[in-house]
Amino acid sequence: MKVIAAIDEMTRFSQKLRCDGRTIAFVPTMGFLHEGHLALMTEGKNKADHLVVSIFVNPAQFGPSEDLSTYPRALDQDLEKCRDIGATAVFTPSADDMYPNGHETYVVLEKLPFHLCGLSRPVFFKGVATVVTKLFNIVRPHAALFGEKDFQQLAVIRRLVEDLCFDIEIVGVPIVREPDGLAMSSRNKYLTPKQRPHALLLHRSLTAAQKMVATGESDAGKIVALAREVLTSCADIRLDYVSICDPASLDEIAVVEGAALMAIAVWLGKTRLIDNQMLVPVP
Repeated sequence: MKVIAAIDEMTRFSQKLRCDGRTIAFVPTMGFLHEGHLALMTEGKNKADHLVVSIFVNPAQFGPSEDLSTYPRALDQDLEKCRDIGATAVFTPSADDMYPNGHETYVVLEKLPFHLCGLSRPVFFKGVATVVTKLFNIVRPHAALFGEKDFQQLAVIRRLVEDLCFDIEIVGVPIVREPDGLAMSSRNKYLTPKQRPHALLLHRSLTAAQKMVATGESDAGKIVALAREVLTSCADIRLDYVSICDPASLDEIAVVEGAALMAIAVWLGKTRLIDNQMLVPVP
């Protein structure tokens, strides 16, 4: 496995693979890898001849009061996991190389970011869209894989790829959960032993919502009200949003007539947690 820090070296490496007729699957990450990331990598190995992983904590997607300085990092362990899974290369650029002095170009979508997480994290998707665009131009993959836990991010990237005419297949990979149902996330590390059981209320509220839909309830307001009741049964949980929306536009809907996305974000102490599930009416 090759570890590459320099942008020009990464591009040359990818271009050589492409000239040799080999295909590249790409998994961009911010490191502190867990089973969710490994699921993306496993799928990537099935999609292409070579797997490239990036590890880069992107400063452009953190707001002034967010956790950039304390975001968990474990590069040595991450590289070992990438090696074990069979990655061909890991790209580990520095922030100074990705955003050198004088950098002033950003990628901004007009509508999709202004839903769900984008309402409380106004710089987040500008940072995501910008760094993903840069990484695509550097790594030049044939396919890129993203987790469905960050559903809005996946929607933004799909829109970006279509609008900017990238010849890249975007693959969404289902949420990987702990045995008790908690969606895997690097930020789960922040949860205290007391908070950890309360975090399960996200998955519990989604499960309760799907049961309502499966038994014929279609009023989104009633479904959201139940989910909020489940979540606020814990006094330590502070709601950011509970939304039922169209999976493509992310616009909120009033009636669940077909598959709809239910998305949740909460604060549990100082830790922000997100989760989602498709609500599917039973014919």
